[in-house]
Amino acid sequence: MELLVKKAQRGDAEAFIALIEENKQSMYKVARGFLKNDEDIADAIAETVLDCYEKIRTLRECSYFKTWMIRILINNCKDLLRQRKGDVSMETAPETADPKQKDQEDLQSFRELVSPLKEKDQSIFTLYYVYGLKIKEIAACMEMKENTVTSRLKRGRETLRREITTAH
Repeated sequence: MELLVKKAQRGDAEAFIALIEENKQSMYKVARGFLKNDEDIADAIAETVLDCYEKIRTLRECSYFKTWMIRILINNCKDLLRQRKGDVSMETAPETADPKQKDQEDLQSFRELVSPLKEKDQSIFTLYYVYGLKIKEIAACMEMKENTVTSRLKRGRETLRREITTAH
C-alpha cells in the first residue's frame, strides 16, 4: 500500500483510485456507524475521497494512509451530523427492506446497548467492537492518546456492566 500512496502523492490518479478501492469497505462501515441513511453515507465518503485527493501530499507517513483517511471520514461524518442535527436523530435508523436490514438492526441494537455512554465513548465502542479497529487506530482517528482510548473502553465496560446488572 505504501507504494500506491507514494505514487498517489506524485499525482498518479490510478494509484489513488486503487487506494480508495482497497479501503472502500472500511470507509462504508465506519460511515455507517455514524450515519443512518445511504445518501448521507455516500455524501460523507465522497467528501472524504475529495479531501484525501486534495491533501494526500500532506500525508507524512505513507503507512498511516488508512488511519489518516478514516480520521478525515469521521470528521466529515460529524460535520454532516452537525449540519443535519435537527433533521436526523443519531438514535433512529430508517426502516428499509434492503438486504442490509439485518446488519442495520444489529447495529441499532448495539447503539441501544451503548446509549448510556457519552457520545464520544459510543463512537469508540463502535469503532472497536463493530468495526474491529485497533486501539492505536482509534486513537489516531479520534485524535486522542492510546491510554485515553483504553481508559474510556474500560470505564465504558464498567458503566454498561452496572446498567445491565441493575436492569435485571
